[in-house]
Amino acid sequence: MSLLDLAPVVPVVVIDDPETAVPLARALVSGGLPVIEITLRTATALESIRRIAAEVPDAVVGAGTIRSSADVDAAVAAGSRFLVSPGTTPGLLDALLASGVPFLPGAATASEAMALFERGIGEMKFFPAEAAGGVPYLKSLGGPLPDVRFCPTGGITLSSAPSYLALSNVATVGGSWLTPADALATGDYDRIEKLAAEAAALRS
Repeated sequence: MSLLDLAPVVPVVVIDDPETAVPLARALVSGGLPVIEITLRTATALESIRRIAAEVPDAVVGAGTIRSSADVDAAVAAGSRFLVSPGTTPGLLDALLASGVPFLPGAATASEAMALFERGIGEMKFFPAEAAGGVPYLKSLGGPLPDVRFCPTGGITLSSAPSYLALSNVATVGGSWLTPADALATGDYDRIEKLAAEAAALRS
């Protein structure tokens, strides 16, 4: 099964304190969202991935904001089971292809998507989704690029996610609304589990 088919929403998470990583992951999995993208935007991201990979076996943890071959190597060494990049360069794509794990390279235009498809990649991240044209843009891409499936990420909310998921070329969406900063700060994992359950219910 493709990574894109495991859940309707992939939580996109920024973790500042690795102590929150394991209970956060458990809450998301309990809510029905096993695929978790930890962005490499903090100094603690790799440690958070290590802890989740070691202690939450039901979680499919991966690394986001992959921008270089060094990021690829570090993320895989930490236990990432998939990789996500905001955009794609030839060098980064080579590193992703050599990583041995599934990946979603970023694309925001028809040309970028076509370039990736030329390399045999039919599943990719559409970023930044809302800023790059949102649902109308992705719907337009579906005609000339029917073999490409996207995970749009960037500015998507619980209320807008269904419009994306209704598109034939969208398999899942990425969202940061599932892990509010105040919930993480206070350890309100019950709230995070409820948000995950709401999101998991978007695909019946």
